[in-house]
Amino acid sequence: MNDALDIRDVRSRSDLRAFIRLPWSLHRGHAGWVPPLLAEERAFYDPKRNRAFAYSEAVLFLARRGGVPVGRIMGLINSRYNKARDERQARFACLECGDDPGLVRALLGRVEDWARGRGMSRVIGPMGFTDQDPQGFLMSGYEHQPSIGTYYNFPFLPRRVEEAGYEKEMDYAVYRIGLPAEVPEFYRRIAERTARRNAVRLLEFPRKKSFKTYIRPILSLMNHCFTYLYGYSALDEGEMADLARRFLPVLDPRFVKAVLSGGEIVGFNIAMPNLAEGFRRANGRLFPLGFLHILRAGRRTRQLDTLVGGVREDFRGKGLDAMIGCATIAAAIKAGFAFVDSHHELEDNHLVRSEMERLGGTVYKQYRIYRRYL
Repeated sequence: MNDALDIRDVRSRSDLRAFIRLPWSLHRGHAGWVPPLLAEERAFYDPKRNRAFAYSEAVLFLARRGGVPVGRIMGLINSRYNKARDERQARFACLECGDDPGLVRALLGRVEDWARGRGMSRVIGPMGFTDQDPQGFLMSGYEHQPSIGTYYNFPFLPRRVEEAGYEKEMDYAVYRIGLPAEVPEFYRRIAERTARRNAVRLLEFPRKKSFKTYIRPILSLMNHCFTYLYGYSALDEGEMADLARRFLPVLDPRFVKAVLSGGEIVGFNIAMPNLAEGFRRANGRLFPLGFLHILRAGRRTRQLDTLVGGVREDFRGKGLDAMIGCATIAAAIKAGFAFVDSHHELEDNHLVRSEMERLGGTVYKQYRIYRRYL
């Protein structure tokens, strides 16, 4: 029958092209969806260019009906993560399809069979190779602008995954922090007291060139700070270099803050203007005009997106978070932003969440990772 469902693993270049391009057809007319850059998508699925393949195994499944692509999913096993955590965990990612419960079950089933055949005991997702990849389905806050590196799925998709036998593994909260006319006085006092008592110095960057020297120490500190957080997979030197190359072109040095102690980075925060509208207009391509749309979006948006931040363990509880936050808020106010998006915060990360709430932040988006035992 022409309408029979046919799910096969991706083997050819034409299959991979269809796999990558499928979201464009599925999300046509979906106002909130942000097209990724096609060049970055091709690099992500290429074992020669994505260093995560050196310690991970992955498979891509593409579903067709009547020869027409209708769904896709990626299955992967991060062996480095499993070894470090003593787990037998597989992941699903890149799940895309229409509102078809049977198709969702069939795609997830293919990943489950693949994972079971490799001795895994459970499947979680959506989650990529590392937490630098999109993770968690959007559960609420569809009316708001997505930030870079997050899923923007249809509301039906989490329901269909639950119907296929999956249950909640972990939630992430995203805070919206409205910016006042000036930095709150109590926050300013904490920042000043922190600098005096701990012999630390705030490091700011007038130009992108001055930031390049510190990108690798900051990424190394990220490994130290996040090793024990849920789902985090440490980056090696090559991955750090790749991440730096990926983000340096779009980072604005005004919104990169770090704290120095004895010449070492002990805390940092990286934020950037929301570029969603620019990526929509670029529609997957930087050239000939895509990069101009992205640059223009960065100048016009009133939303500042936090990407990542952390404080070294031996400096936690000493006010460095307030020191960094004070500088970030001051820069955002000066630049004319109206609010800050916190990015993903683990539901059980009470220290960070209380800091967001102290600043008047409210949860306005929620993401969820699911699990199923095999």
